[in-house]
Amino acid sequence: MDTTPAAPVDLTSSPVAKTPFELPQVLVRREGTMTRELLLHPGEHGLGMTHSSMAADTTTTATCGFCATGCGLRLHLKEGVAVGLTPETKYPVNLGMACPKGWEALRVLDSPDRATTPLLRGADGTHHPIGWDEAFQTFVDQVRGVQERHGKDSVAFLSTGQIPSEEMAFLGALARFGMGIKHCDGNTRQCMATAATAYKESFGFDAPPYTYDDYEQSDCLVFVGANPCIAHPIMWERVLRNQKRPEIIVIDPRRTETAMAASQHLQIRPKNDLALLYAITNYLIENDFVDHDFVSANTTGFEQLRETVASYDIDAVASQAGVSPVAIRRAAETIGKGAAVSLWWTMGVNQSYQGTRTAQAIINIALITGNIGRPGTGANSITGQCNAMGSRLWSNTTGLIGHHRFDDEADRRKVADALGMDLDCIPTEGSWKYDRIIEGVRRGEIKGLWIIATNPAHTWIDQSDVRELFGKLEFMAVQDMYHNTETAQHADLILPSAGWGEKEGTFINSERRIGLIKKVRHAPGQALADFHIFRGIAHYWGVAEQFAEWTDPEAVFRILQRVSRDQPCDITGIDGYRELDACGGVQWPWSQADAEKYGEPPQQRRLFSDGRFFHEDGKARLIVDDVVPMPEPPDSTFPITLLTGRGTVSQWHTQTRTRQSPVLRLLYPNEPYVEINPVDADELEIEHGQKVRVQSRRGQVVVTACVTATVRRGQAFIPMHYDTTNQLTLSHFDPHSGQPSYKDCAVRIIPQSN
Repeated sequence: MDTTPAAPVDLTSSPVAKTPFELPQVLVRREGTMTRELLLHPGEHGLGMTHSSMAADTTTTATCGFCATGCGLRLHLKEGVAVGLTPETKYPVNLGMACPKGWEALRVLDSPDRATTPLLRGADGTHHPIGWDEAFQTFVDQVRGVQERHGKDSVAFLSTGQIPSEEMAFLGALARFGMGIKHCDGNTRQCMATAATAYKESFGFDAPPYTYDDYEQSDCLVFVGANPCIAHPIMWERVLRNQKRPEIIVIDPRRTETAMAASQHLQIRPKNDLALLYAITNYLIENDFVDHDFVSANTTGFEQLRETVASYDIDAVASQAGVSPVAIRRAAETIGKGAAVSLWWTMGVNQSYQGTRTAQAIINIALITGNIGRPGTGANSITGQCNAMGSRLWSNTTGLIGHHRFDDEADRRKVADALGMDLDCIPTEGSWKYDRIIEGVRRGEIKGLWIIATNPAHTWIDQSDVRELFGKLEFMAVQDMYHNTETAQHADLILPSAGWGEKEGTFINSERRIGLIKKVRHAPGQALADFHIFRGIAHYWGVAEQFAEWTDPEAVFRILQRVSRDQPCDITGIDGYRELDACGGVQWPWSQADAEKYGEPPQQRRLFSDGRFFHEDGKARLIVDDVVPMPEPPDSTFPITLLTGRGTVSQWHTQTRTRQSPVLRLLYPNEPYVEINPVDADELEIEHGQKVRVQSRRGQVVVTACVTATVRRGQAFIPMHYDTTNQLTLSHFDPHSGQPSYKDCAVRIIPQSN
């Protein structure tokens, strides 16, 4: 062995270039980011090991502001400002879990794309910064000017499911009772209107009956048009905690992540869900899997249901739907024999031209089998946006605030008294739905539009059409966290608003839990909470006295409690924000009588445990209808049915926020793609990763081909998050809910030369 010492290595020169070589500064940096801040220390407040930049003076808990799961996040505060977060271990929703979006909830507030000052479009067509005084005065002058020229009904607003209930209520009351704006709706029309309509008709009130504990108590879970593994991952984690080894049945055209984990997957052809559910219902009735005592005592319409579904033979439906009769019978048997069956649905049902009746077919199955009001049961709609449930209760748009009726004088008087306003200011009829408002722009009936915390230039069906219609408006104001959304680019006036973590209020999650959000950061620049923007508009409009009591979010929460009295959503028993914070949120209803009788509200509560529903006779309605064919079926010119939906767990809606996080952007494809079946790809001579052109009768987009067996032959899938997707979709709607049907349109796919 050669033991001669090796020659020392000269690190000051490069053996190749023969020039002085300096070590990169990062290798010798001793201070600053990525150095000592990585050294972990035992954290206080139960935070475990953490580095010095994340050291907290204290912590507080708030509800997450992304989806309607409504997780509790523990915010780490340093000198009163949030410097980090972790999942709250004791919050009854998530039990110490969080998805990637929750972990990044603070990061998206720091974006350089934040709107930090009001912006007004000038004569040169570009936006210029202005002060709030000019912004408020411009807003008032322009809206009043449109109303004076074209009538009060010529201005509308489009709202959101992503601001607190108190802000929604303020907006709806200010616009309708103070400014005389008649037509208004929210983007919850695009995601939850079907579920709300189905519940109202079937139960007598928009009332999701469940609690998240039901995921863990079911011995059979049925997911229809739902992919919680991706769309609601913490709910899926609750499923995985189920110790009963439940049967999991998925009804979905795609082999989704949830379907892959299921024990049974009925991979139906698109829009065969209603016929399939009727066939299952028929099988349950024919084989006497019916809780006759419950049906007799607690429902109406069973005979009509029996007669209607009798024509839906399993063999015939199986042939049409593209699944085997054996698989349908097995699923029906599993449901019929289950002791605790819960049925869950989301956008695959809601975003359909026959979505309301499909949701009610799910409700019918729960009702006739007696799977309602008990642990592990229910016909359970999974909500999308963080406060879509709050929008359904408090937005004061198509229905009078608090699920009252504009056309009912007693309801109007009750609301007027609760608000301390004159009865004369309460309209006697509701608003047009979202699609009719858009059509009103086309017809020249709507000339001014106020858009709050939503992005219809991206999300609205047949996107190119709505973008063109925005050009017909005389005035459009956009109120948003970010100045560069697709919709903000069309605005005449941009009002910069604070986001989650920069204001306070309440959200209502999918299980009716009212959760608290808190101000733990200062909004950037001159951005204001939407609440304070509404106060400013009320002042400049001249109705500040009408809203004198609306001083802060908690004051409005007290007003909403008065409005809720004696409603199914009665929350008069909640002792303000203090109790919401202490209890980990409170599920509605929680009335004053409940509080006096029981004291502290239980963390898990279901509706209908007594078999009483909200119709006047106390009975639920079993509702059926004819199955309607797909409006735009595939043909020889456009032979493929396009599906849309959630892409990955790290994407959210239009990516307005998630694209602001470098971490989240690493976790999903940044460019749009289309999933194509391998057989179709071979026939079209398309290779995985190749650019392809997807064309519909409305538009065309170039995307990357993802060749995968997750979709069947003759079908394709593009995630909804990309700004090009809705250039393809067909503008058609559920006739009962007015919700767009995003899940079906005919396309063709053409390979592009790379």
